Amino acid sequence: MPDAAPLDLSADVRDLTAALVDVESVSGGEKALADMIEAALAPLPHLTVVRDGDAVVARTEAGHAERVVIAGHIDTVPVAGNLPSRVEDGLLYGCGTSDMKSGVAVALKLAATVERPARDVSYVFYECEEIEAARNGLGRLSRTRPELLAGDFAVLMEPTDGEIEGGCQGTLRAEIVTTGRRAHSARSWLGVNAVHAAAAVLETLNAYRPREPVVDGLAYHEGLNAVGIRGGVAGNVVPDECVVTVNYRFAPDRSLEEAQAHISDLFAGHTVRFTDGAPGARPGLTHPVAAAFAEMIGGEPRAKLGWTDVSLFSRLGVPAVNYGPGNPHLAHQQGEYVTLDTIVDCERRMLRWLAG
Repeated sequence: MPDAAPLDLSADVRDLTAALVDVESVSGGEKALADMIEAALAPLPHLTVVRDGDAVVARTEAGHAERVVIAGHIDTVPVAGNLPSRVEDGLLYGCGTSDMKSGVAVALKLAATVERPARDVSYVFYECEEIEAARNGLGRLSRTRPELLAGDFAVLMEPTDGEIEGGCQGTLRAEIVTTGRRAHSARSWLGVNAVHAAAAVLETLNAYRPREPVVDGLAYHEGLNAVGIRGGVAGNVVPDECVVTVNYRFAPDRSLEEAQAHISDLFAGHTVRFTDGAPGARPGLTHPVAAAFAEMIGGEPRAKLGWTDVSLFSRLGVPAVNYGPGNPHLAHQQGEYVTLDTIVDCERRMLRWLAG
């Protein structure tokens, strides 16, 4: 891919979104985009810019009593033949348009144009949100530079279709293992087929009915699904192991430990190996700063049906919400797009809020 032009933060937010989308930044390959963001923000005299790995933090230092954090990840899922971006009928198509380069564009415009906000602001652009939690750039900052994330309130510019989404669901991945005994397939009765034994795991998943709890006034919808299966030794061998990988999305009234216990109970009799997990976050919309934000933005808040880094801010003691222009139902799809008018509307509402 040829070198991209420098980011023009004076450009219309819709054009800036397209420019960000056209810089490929699949998780683990964000350096080029992080370099461009740093280069665009560093010259602005009202900001102090810090680079940490492929995360860029830009802060105002006006001495206000209140500080808010506006954050967004700059990585995307793998490209699926959906670059470069294109515009059709008021929609911008391309990898990351909805999740979440349109939100990043709004945050960059705010950082560049709001020189005297009514409250101090920390803008955080970070890497590796779309993959395992151990590589998450915001998580790294929380461990090594927590002062950069300190604030009274945080807004994750995750795709919410221009509506406030409170809290987030937790997530875990587990491997459910069935075992057997190897044998030559011509004498299969001498063995025990572990792949066949996985039928019991799949039957449990097919029969599962997810909870739909209401947490602090918002309705969540859990989900438990197989996301992978592997097994087999050779074309003439009865396999002695089969592994079904499941992903459990759980409401924030359950801790990660409670969610793990639920999965262990559900698949009792099988070996269960937990490979990844992160807790959810309760909505927190009763906090005064969050309530004031919700009143300014307008609309009826709803639950975030997915995991976001609201969870991390919750663990840091910073109330946080999700709010951004992308449509969460389009995230990770080959035909992903964002409505251009929604980007403009999101920028307008956030400008009004920062102005106080």
